[in-house]
Amino acid sequence: MIADIILPALGETLFMVLISTALAVIVGFIPAIIMIITAKDGLKPNETVYKILDTIINILRSLPFIILMVVLIPVTRFIVGKSIGTTAAIVPLTIGSAPFVTRIIESSLREVDKGVIEAAKSFGASTSQIIFKVMLPEALPSIISGITLTIISVVGFSAMAGAIGAGGLGNVAITYGYQMFKQDVLIATVVVLIILVQVFQSIGNLIYRKVNK
Repeated sequence: MIADIILPALGETLFMVLISTALAVIVGFIPAIIMIITAKDGLKPNETVYKILDTIINILRSLPFIILMVVLIPVTRFIVGKSIGTTAAIVPLTIGSAPFVTRIIESSLREVDKGVIEAAKSFGASTSQIIFKVMLPEALPSIISGITLTIISVVGFSAMAGAIGAGGLGNVAITYGYQMFKQDVLIATVVVLIILVQVFQSIGNLIYRKVNK
């Protein structure tokens, strides 16, 4: 019985986590690049652009995820056609995770040795060449570590999303563990979540070691 309940929920959680993380990386990458270019010590400083993006990201990061899900219900319904379900949860999961990804990529790029950047400039490298051929390769291990943390955070977000009808392991924990007092299902859900986080962390560590050689 537990397997019949947990396995489909695990599939829903993996679907939500992997799709929303991939979309968050895509969405968060663009403002991160713009911010690293327009920062005060960036390649092409522009204080106005940087402050606008910085403010938007800070606002989005300050909202608790459960509140963000409720606030985004009209947006979710417009994009997906419904506000509950596994697919619908991808919208707030992506929007909630993207600012975190932006900060991770921005911080990773800031850690790149300034001497390497100056050397690239002295060889006449363009802004895009410096970003994509110098800074990103240098910052890739740090970015991988950050994305691993993002995936683990999204696992937690997806569990919270289950509280308002998103499906997945969070929904199983609420429905069976809390509302129906089935402690065995609740414990099994917790164990699966712990294993899932450990698997993602191990994969992230493996990729980090590969790219950090």
